[in-house]
Amino acid sequence: MNLTISGHHLEVTPALRSYVTTKLDRITRHFDQVVDVKVLLSVEKQKEKELRQRAECNIHVKGSDMFAESTHEDLYAAVDELVDKLDRQVVRHKDRLQNHHHEAAKRLM
Repeated sequence: MNLTISGHHLEVTPALRSYVTTKLDRITRHFDQVVDVKVLLSVEKQKEKELRQRAECNIHVKGSDMFAESTHEDLYAAVDELVDKLDRQVVRHKDRLQNHHHEAAKRLM
């Protein structure tokens, strides 16, 4: 899995990088065919303090691309919400890939 973490208008500290990495391990635990992950952390200039910190993520898995974004007043809370959204998307994608059709039972004569 290729992981790219970048910051826009903020410096990505080693603590923030390790926090994002440990949170994204939850996604690879549910679905191991993750090819590429790109995370963008940014701070927007808004008058109000709430919804200022933003986290975006693009995930490329085998057969699909997924995108999620989250905004919050705390960057760590935005990352938590982002990972929750991505986890639901990945689990739904994995569920779609599995074959849920069972072959008909053969008749006994």
